[in-house]
Amino acid sequence: MKRVLIFLATNLAIMVVLGLVINLLGLNRFLTANGLNLPMLLGFAAVMGFGGSFISLWLSKPMAKWSTGAQVIEQPRNPTEAWLVDTVARLAKNAGLPMPEVAIYEGEANAFATGPSRNNSLVAVSTGLLQSMSREEVEAVLAHEVAHVANGDMVTLTLIQGVVNTFVFFLARVVGYLVDSFLRKDNEESSGPGLGYMVTVVVCDIVFGILASMIVMYFSRQREFRADAGAARLMGNNPRPMMAALQRLGGLSPEPLPANMAASGIAGGKGWMSLFSSHPPIEERITALQQRG
Repeated sequence: MKRVLIFLATNLAIMVVLGLVINLLGLNRFLTANGLNLPMLLGFAAVMGFGGSFISLWLSKPMAKWSTGAQVIEQPRNPTEAWLVDTVARLAKNAGLPMPEVAIYEGEANAFATGPSRNNSLVAVSTGLLQSMSREEVEAVLAHEVAHVANGDMVTLTLIQGVVNTFVFFLARVVGYLVDSFLRKDNEESSGPGLGYMVTVVVCDIVFGILASMIVMYFSRQREFRADAGAARLMGNNPRPMMAALQRLGGLSPEPLPANMAASGIAGGKGWMSLFSSHPPIEERITALQQRG
């Protein structure tokens, strides 16, 4: 329930902020008596598309901590925490990164990396993962998450999400206007958008949004392969620890992360179709590492 409330509250706040920006810039007046103002509509779509993505990126670290209950290790309290901090520090140094924050959270086997930039990131592991894996396997998982940070995957996926969101907002309203114009072509007295416009925009937002999610999830799956390869490099060009960690995950039931973080974990829930899954099948990831090795 906590995760759901945080997710809903955050998205509501983002929509309120974007609504205020749109009104201040006057970008909500793209429907005119002479038709669509396409440059203004594009500005509206860009603010809505990129705005939500970048606000979510900016809030990614505190949101991850709140939604998972992750506790940042300020001062290690036991040998395990000391080992985690030292291992992440070594991996980050090898990857040419500043030290990320390191956190632990209660839950089944999973881990994630998040943050708005390479210089401001968080790497977190669950207690379930620490309990179910060997030190070498946990190190491989940490290397995978550090590779995500080094590759700039959080920013890249945000940009991709922003682009596809912009197209969704833009195309849905163009199609809505065309449908509405067709339905009202014999009614010269009517003015302004009609019911046809509003219904079509809602339908198109949903349909185009589904198609857009397929594109975003494709890129998410590709970055998992890159992070696996990056983990192998950080482990001394040795893919075996990462393969062992993946094999171990294959026999566990990773805890799903909150919806807004699903693509950030070492393992993600499988979509009802592979096109909607944020992570490739573990077997494919292992095969890719075998071919690399």
